[in-house]
Order: sequence, then C-alpha cells, then structure tokens
Amino acid sequence: MQTVWRGSISFGLVSIPVRLVSATEEKDVSFRQVHAEDGGRIRYRRFCEKGGHEVAYADIAKGYEMPDGEMVILTSDDLAELPVASSKAVEVLGFVPFAQIDPTSLSRAYYVEPTGDTKPYVLLRDSLEESGRVGVVKMALRNRERLAVLRSHEGVLVVQTMLWPDEIRKPEFGFLSEDVQVRKQEMAMAESYIETLSGDFEPDEYTDDYREALMQVIEAKSGTGEVSAPAEEEEPGEGKVVDLMEALRRSVEEAKTAKSGAKGGRDESAPAKKAAKKAPAKKARKSA
Repeated sequence: MQTVWRGSISFGLVSIPVRLVSATEEKDVSFRQVHAEDGGRIRYRRFCEKGGHEVAYADIAKGYEMPDGEMVILTSDDLAELPVASSKAVEVLGFVPFAQIDPTSLSRAYYVEPTGDTKPYVLLRDSLEESGRVGVVKMALRNRERLAVLRSHEGVLVVQTMLWPDEIRKPEFGFLSEDVQVRKQEMAMAESYIETLSGDFEPDEYTDDYREALMQVIEAKSGTGEVSAPAEEEEPGEGKVVDLMEALRRSVEEAKTAKSGAKGGRDESAPAKKAAKKAPAKKARKSA
C-alpha cells in the first residue's frame, strides 16, 4: 500500500516511527468526458484570463483573492516556511472516550504501520484498548494541519482525521422549535420495529446495488450497444395521508417476515465460530 505520510507518534517521551496508508478505497465507477458522436476524449487546457494564452502546469501558483479583489500569490517557498510543528510528528493532545467524538466530524481513516521497533507501538495500541479511550492528535497531512483521533482497531492503530469545530454546520431547521406530540402507542410500535431489525453489524451483508447494476449496463453495452430498460417503479402519490399506526404495524410485520426468512437460510453456528477464532488472537496480542 502506498505511503501517504511518514513520521512519528510521540507517546510521552517515547517516539514511535510510523507510516500512514489509506485504510479505505472508494469503488465508484469512473467515467471519462467524451464526444457523444465518436467517443473521443475531451481535454482541457489551462488559459490565463488576463493574457489569453495557455499556461504550463509548472507556472501555476496558488492565489488567494482578498475581499477587495486583490489576488495574493503564494509560492511553494511561502508555504514551506509556515511554522507547522506537527509536520513530521503526530502530536498527542489528550485522551478521551470515543463516544464523546461527534461522528459528523470524522473524515478519512489511515492505518498506522510501525517502521522501527514494534514494542512501543504495541504498548500504545494495548494501552488504548485497555483504557477504552482514543487519542486526540494534531498532524500535518497533505499540506494542511489536521485534527484527528488515534484509536486501535483489529490489532492496528488507526489515525482518523476530523473536521475542525468551525467546519461543522449547526442544524438550524424550523421543525426543531415545533412542539410535536408523539403518542405512546406510536412510540411503542416504532420501538418494536427497531427491536425486530436489531442485531450485530455485519458489513459483508451490504452491497452497492447501484454500482453492480451500472457495471452490468456497461458490460451489456460493450457487447451489443443496447440495454433493455428496467421496469418502471410506481411513484408514491404526493400529499397522501398516511395512517402512522397502520404503516408502523405493517412495517413490523414485514420486518419479522423478512428476518425469519433470513434466519432460515443462515448457519446459526457461524457467530460462535467467528467468536472462537477471534479469542486466541486477542490473547496472543496481550502477551506481546
């Protein structure tokens, strides 16, 4: 995996040399902009609007436009001289319960791999697991100082970048000031629906149906150039008055039917086997 950052984590007076690699990869289908008539690729050129001439990539700089329209040009040297203390080190600011971190603020995740002695790395990883806390850290990544959390996940340390507090918008909606009354029967039925669909999160059970369908369309067109149109779904009528209790009752019945059908084709011993496999791994890690 490609290294996106190399430096060290400071754990008290202990310095742990590490590298970061992306923990995720998006599987979206990429498209090219092409000419509809012959499929030729569309290319873009960089032009200066003042001189009207094409500009080489090497001659392009970063510019910040001031409120009065003045353009302040920054060079690579200007950016390199900025006093960023965390450019080569993950600075630990403190340790907090993970539950106190707003999920809205979490962004990209990176696996942390030790590049030197692994004992300090294991010590930090196991200490985080035992404490039930995560580290709040600061680091410079991709030419920008970022706030992040440092946590343990499946035997590996993970750095997950965060948005700064002033980058998170407050939910300002009119309905929040409305006094909406929910009946006890409606709440009980809604809780029953949630309970019916409750269970452990198994990521492998979920698939990107849109991406799979899109690839089928692409493969079909690459062979014949024609695609059969899918059957149109009936759109729900607008402004239809819904009986909330009846809708909830039917939702619970459908959820129970679907869940019982899924259990019929599932090996009930699978979770026990999975747990049995995980236990020795955790014990071995503790003894490290």
